[in-house]
Amino acid sequence: MSIAKKLVGQTAAYGLSSIVGRALNYLLVPLYTTVFEREEYGLVTYLYAIVAFLNIVYTFGMETAFFRFANKPGVDRRELYQKVQTLILVSSLLLTTGILLFASPIAEALDYPGKEKYIVWLAITMAVDALSAIPFARLRLENQAVRFAIIRLTNIFLVIGGNLFFLFFCRQVYEGNYLSELRPVVEVIYNPDLGVGYIFLVNMVANLLFIPMLWREFSDFRFKLNLGEMKPMVEYAFPILIMGLAGATNEMLSRVMLEHWLPEGFYPGVTNKQAVGVFGATYKLAIMMSLMIQAFRYSAEPFFFSQSQDKNSPATFAVVMRWFVIVCALAYLGISANLDIFQYFLGQAEYRTGMEIVPVLLLAYLFNGVYYNLTVWFKLTDKTHYGTYITIFGAIVTVAANFLLIPVLGYMGSAIAAFLCYFSMSVVCYAIGQKYFPVPYPIKAIFGYLLLASGLIWLAYAWGIENFWLRQVYHLALCAVFLAVVWVVEKPLQRKAPVAAVK
Repeated sequence: MSIAKKLVGQTAAYGLSSIVGRALNYLLVPLYTTVFEREEYGLVTYLYAIVAFLNIVYTFGMETAFFRFANKPGVDRRELYQKVQTLILVSSLLLTTGILLFASPIAEALDYPGKEKYIVWLAITMAVDALSAIPFARLRLENQAVRFAIIRLTNIFLVIGGNLFFLFFCRQVYEGNYLSELRPVVEVIYNPDLGVGYIFLVNMVANLLFIPMLWREFSDFRFKLNLGEMKPMVEYAFPILIMGLAGATNEMLSRVMLEHWLPEGFYPGVTNKQAVGVFGATYKLAIMMSLMIQAFRYSAEPFFFSQSQDKNSPATFAVVMRWFVIVCALAYLGISANLDIFQYFLGQAEYRTGMEIVPVLLLAYLFNGVYYNLTVWFKLTDKTHYGTYITIFGAIVTVAANFLLIPVLGYMGSAIAAFLCYFSMSVVCYAIGQKYFPVPYPIKAIFGYLLLASGLIWLAYAWGIENFWLRQVYHLALCAVFLAVVWVVEKPLQRKAPVAAVK
């Protein structure tokens, strides 16, 4: 089996749990945008943006450190697992206890008084996420992709089922739309005043069920706290923590800044809280690119570390980057050219006012994936502090671009800021990385495919076709043109330079 095929196979397995599973979860967006008004959904967007930051703090870079140190010669992986999980357990208990004790003041500070139960549920959810992170990392390290996928998919189906049960079935019965004879039973378990709180509650319960599903890994845990022995790992992980926080800034802070920096009345008849709801819902249309990158990351991180001692690893990493961009460019084209279909996932028409930002967000996510590929050099050379510097630079670009562009361009300003952030991070990471760990990345091919995909997207809208079915045939033909170019360009290259087989 070639190295490339091995990586593709594991990515496919992880993709089953992330892309397919989250795609199913994505079907909840029409439910949310039908049931909740824009301001209510804006609360969900706002709180989950904050959760994205705190999730980084909870795990503080120990996942990546676990992979790095587990691949060092002579390391007892089981003992390493005990030590890392102990650190996560202690830190999670401290953080969650603090949040639970101050839930009411936190809700007041966030301008959501009386919503402290949401804060409590989110704190418990984050704690369980953190405690499950290293067991999941252990599954990835041991190449248990199928079990990983089954557990993740089970969680996603529980989330979907719980949301549909409370927000659709119970709501419809309670309102007397059908099966009114069941209303006395539903009234016992359903509270219509809880509203968006069911999103947080269901997520918490589904995450708690990670504990029995990962019981084999949890039962193997033994408390082993030795800060002296863990110091090298903590020193390695600290820059990853800072990098993660800065990355979360790039990913989520635009949603927070949009509420505060968008001029009142920028969108006629739309409040800033409603605008955040629209932006958050529209952002979901770019989620497929994010999920592809997530699936790739699940398999790529242990893969990159396992190849660290191979003298041919730079050539392998270049091939991985090339095909990563090809696949993502096809997704960028396919989604952008068919927004006339994807827009209907946004339920109420009021949520569709930001559709023009989707292609920009897709391209931003694509460069986020490119950047992740490029970070291999500082992870393998133990120069993770460079990752901190680069990501902080990206966070500065994000804040500055949002500050300058939101008052002028609204939603589009935030989307362009995301693109500028990830593109500039990729350029800087590539430039520095070539000095310390040279990799022959196919720069011309990468930009060639991206320009081709962007040009085909322009053609999709430059030639408007009124007939729906003819328009879809036309868009499929544009995707076929992209694939044909890939085949013509890549086929000769594959014959000339086959990927080395795994020894």
